[in-house]
Amino acid sequence: MNNNDVFKKLRVALQLRDDQIVEIMQLVDFRISTSEIGAFFRNADHPKYMECGDQVLRNFLNGLVIHLRGTKENPKNAMDVIRQNQEIVKKNIAEKSKVEFKPKTEFKPKTDSKKKPFNPKDKKQTPKVQVVEKVQYKNGKNKK
Repeated sequence: MNNNDVFKKLRVALQLRDDQIVEIMQLVDFRISTSEIGAFFRNADHPKYMECGDQVLRNFLNGLVIHLRGTKENPKNAMDVIRQNQEIVKKNIAEKSKVEFKPKTEFKPKTDSKKKPFNPKDKKQTPKVQVVEKVQYKNGKNKK
């Protein structure tokens, strides 16, 4: 199991989004972009895949401790933070399910009895045009 696998499993278990991971990294003054984080979570055979180094994982874990437990001056309960993340995820899922597709105009099927149904045999055959002329190649080989 490599660092990328550990990072993926923590992300799924704690239900973290990429922007939340960036915020966690900033807690320990480690700057990283969402596109770099996305590269860690790609398949190993993907061309944009990037190996997660020890320094990145170490800073994420240190930031995660601060994110979940808080600091000495401002302690937090880890389960409360996890519940907040779960509520945010549920809220986002509920918002996505509320969005429905509404067409701009109402669909009315055309009922035109004048048109015949499609029949592939009715299609006119176009004659094939020969684009390239027959060419003799002189490549140094003698025909016998």
